[in-house]
Amino acid sequence: MRSRIHAFRCALNGLIIAFDEEPHFKFHVVATVLVVIAGVLLQVDTRSWLILALAVGLVMSTELLNTAIENICDFLTTEQHPAIKRIKDVAAGAVLVSSITAVVIAVLVFGPLVMSF
Repeated sequence: MRSRIHAFRCALNGLIIAFDEEPHFKFHVVATVLVVIAGVLLQVDTRSWLILALAVGLVMSTELLNTAIENICDFLTTEQHPAIKRIKDVAAGAVLVSSITAVVIAVLVFGPLVMSF
């Protein structure tokens, strides 16, 4: 049980570090808060909440993985290297894909609700 609590604390610490040090992660947290507020105000149904939660989780997870990959690359070398640039660019591309997916989901979920007003 202690190892699980320790693992949870480490994971929570990772979220705190990302929030404190990564502007893009802060942006995604703010976007998540706005999605939750919009969902409450527009009274989205349970299925839509599920889809929105998956989209938010996808974006947050890819942003955290991107941050971890960037930190590993920065730890390995401070010099400019084409392979490191490729690695970082591909990881950033994953965040872009997940973010675009989340925006499409938000439009599909919130669009009809906004149009009905």
